[in-house]
Amino acid sequence: MDPYYSDDQVTLYLGDCLQVDAWTSADVLVTDPPYGLAFQSNRRLGAKLTRIVGDEGTAARDRMLELWGSGPGLIFGRWSVAAPKGERQRLIWWKQGTPGMGDLSIPWGPAHEDIHLLGNGWDREKTGHVRVGSVITTQGARGGAAGEENATGHPTPKPVGLMEKLLDRCPPGVVADPFAGSGSTLIAARNQGRRAIGVELEERYCEIIARRLDQMALDFGSAS
Repeated sequence: MDPYYSDDQVTLYLGDCLQVDAWTSADVLVTDPPYGLAFQSNRRLGAKLTRIVGDEGTAARDRMLELWGSGPGLIFGRWSVAAPKGERQRLIWWKQGTPGMGDLSIPWGPAHEDIHLLGNGWDREKTGHVRVGSVITTQGARGGAAGEENATGHPTPKPVGLMEKLLDRCPPGVVADPFAGSGSTLIAARNQGRRAIGVELEERYCEIIARRLDQMALDFGSAS
């Protein structure tokens, strides 16, 4: 299959990651899969309510992890959804100042998300990482200067700064994101000089990713 987008560092495929296997050759998995919330944004983006394809259950997530095997991975999740098999540790992303999605009748919003650490290859002697705490703090995608949610039109984007923090502590090598969404993992990898392979099921998001990556190239060119 020909890539939807490709440059010296990032390759993006349009399709189903359960059928497109190029990403399985990467060295570390960092992804935000659908995991059974049947999410529908209560905020209108254009004329339609935004839905996440495949978010009726964890089947796509779990099958993806079977294809990935025992390699190192960071997988986003939520407290109300069962963790994937083989979880070794759980990180917490605190979305500072952002009451996240949830039951609007409750006076507290869940301002955090789970990140499941899976697989082998996290040996600190190989990565050179200094051990730190498991709570990672950034602003949510709705806040801050980036404003990823408004900029991308994706209902659940992750801030590029968050993905950079995660990749900072991941084993070296090529990064895989088989549920590429708005492209934050791919952009963070390129920012850090890493190669990345992404797969995205919806063409509208592939268009957004390609545009974001192209804009980065233009910004770099204008600054040189």
